[in-house]
Amino acid sequence: MYDPGLLASPFPIGGPARSSWREQALGRAAEYRFLARLLLSQASERERQALLAIERHLDAAERAATGRYLDTDHHGGSEDDSDGPQEKPLGLMAKFVSFLTGASLERVNSQLDAVETNLLRLAPDPYLRGALPNLCAHVRNHLPKDDPRRARVEAIAQEVEASPDRPLAPLARDQVLFAVREASLEARREIRRVRSFRNVLLVSAVFLMLGVAGITVLGVLSPERVPMCFAPDNEMVVCPTTAEPVSGADGGTNVSPEQQARVDSQIRTAAGSWDIPIVEIAGLLAAALASALALRSIQGTSTPYSLPVALAVLKLPSGALTAVLGLLLMRGGFIPGLSALDSSAQIIAWAIVFGYAQQLLTRFLDQQANQVLENVGNPSNPRLAPNGGTQPTTQPA
Repeated sequence: MYDPGLLASPFPIGGPARSSWREQALGRAAEYRFLARLLLSQASERERQALLAIERHLDAAERAATGRYLDTDHHGGSEDDSDGPQEKPLGLMAKFVSFLTGASLERVNSQLDAVETNLLRLAPDPYLRGALPNLCAHVRNHLPKDDPRRARVEAIAQEVEASPDRPLAPLARDQVLFAVREASLEARREIRRVRSFRNVLLVSAVFLMLGVAGITVLGVLSPERVPMCFAPDNEMVVCPTTAEPVSGADGGTNVSPEQQARVDSQIRTAAGSWDIPIVEIAGLLAAALASALALRSIQGTSTPYSLPVALAVLKLPSGALTAVLGLLLMRGGFIPGLSALDSSAQIIAWAIVFGYAQQLLTRFLDQQANQVLENVGNPSNPRLAPNGGTQPTTQPA
């Protein structure tokens, strides 16, 4: 039999959570729980079953928002344990996987979207007609103008505004619900595209960091293998941390093979274990400055994923690598007229220039990040198709 106490019993609100989107999810779940009890205060047996299904959706969303899961394999091993499933916190590996895949966020949003659709399906006609302006705005934010579902919802909203006392037909109600459901699904797709782009940036940054670490280890253990030294006029060997005269140097532009061999040997001898790390630090600091200046063109976002942070993480190892590779190109004579730096200060200065120059490469990523963020909640912009391509641009509403 139906238990009236189910609707009248108080319910706790979880939290506090460790991130803003989790707090928003908990607040949204609490609001839906109250709304369900308000709308179904005189629930029939059939509506009671629907309320129980909504409660399960909300429980799943709250567990995901608080980083917990339901252990269905638990059977109660002590007197204090119940015989049913127990809630347990996610392990470190599960949290890391969820961070990359967005499983917790997707579970929260999908469960709450299901609750919203179910509540609209059960809500009385006056409530649904009153919610139509909000539902119409939600559909407009995520479905393009030429989508027939959006056009139908807008037409229904106009009909309700023209005749506010006329009840919605069952077909119109279903059309509104299906359009809202598709708009919510598209909103989750937009978030997935932001997360996918962030993951690409982070994975690229990890590989660049591994490259920086490898070059650093090589430079510290065997600095003579990749020397950052120059020999202007073959009379001095200049490195980022030292400068030494070339033994037996006779000057001049014509260098004999024997003299060149002495210069190369002196370069390998003068190379120090701090040369490459200092060049990398200079390039990294320059990249950090470029990242700070690039933030002026990055827009804020309401998504849970911060693309500016991921871009900054990518730029730092990029600056260190471009500083090292740029100096190697100069030392190899790839840049005419800049192959003979004559002081340590000049070497470090060029490392800063090359580190900042990574912005020439990563600025395209800045532009792509802006585009990805602009596509969230804006169907008038070009959107990525599910297969990774681009959809045609629709005209703004």
